[in-house]
Amino acid sequence: MDPKFWLTAWEEGRTAFHSDAVHPALPLHEARFLGGGPHRVLVPLCGKTLDLAWLTARGHEVVGVELSEKAIVALHEREGRAPTVAPAGPFRAWQSPGLTVLEGDVFALTPDLAGAVDRVWDRAALVALDPERRARYVAMLRALVAPGTIVMLEAFDYDQARRAGPPHAVPEAEVRALWAGARVERLDERDGTEEMRARGWEIERFLVTTWWIELG
Repeated sequence: MDPKFWLTAWEEGRTAFHSDAVHPALPLHEARFLGGGPHRVLVPLCGKTLDLAWLTARGHEVVGVELSEKAIVALHEREGRAPTVAPAGPFRAWQSPGLTVLEGDVFALTPDLAGAVDRVWDRAALVALDPERRARYVAMLRALVAPGTIVMLEAFDYDQARRAGPPHAVPEAEVRALWAGARVERLDERDGTEEMRARGWEIERFLVTTWWIELG
């Protein structure tokens, strides 16, 4: 998707993709994903997710990356945060205790800006990107982090011919190909068909898979 697509979606309030709850994978897999912390957790394309506050409340340093100023403002207002805002390379950095949100294009992220990230929570980033951008996105993440970094990823699998994304289908074969050379493990899988039908998607099957990716 062109960045303008997402900026327009936020400006027009077309944000059905936003959830008013912490993503269930975080508490479900907290002990494994976040044990031994605190960690520095990168959340790409974070929107105004409640996951950021959930992570910071548990003592982790969190770096979100988001294109939409409107989403970032809404995030801070909801949490009662009064961030400092300053230029940071090609981004604007919104900083408050335990949380930095970088406003700008995720593809401009560098190791210096991300800091010593050792966990990545991809709750909605890979599935938001069209196929041409997905390999570039994964290559960017690999360049950001050190060996041993853990990526927890949610991906969807459905018949893309019946419904255009976003969110896009990223089936198992593509997840494994994108992360070739890393340890890739399926943590859980659930049937999200009825949920997506309730949103107006006419599809036969919609699978939601949480993946564990450990970089060597």
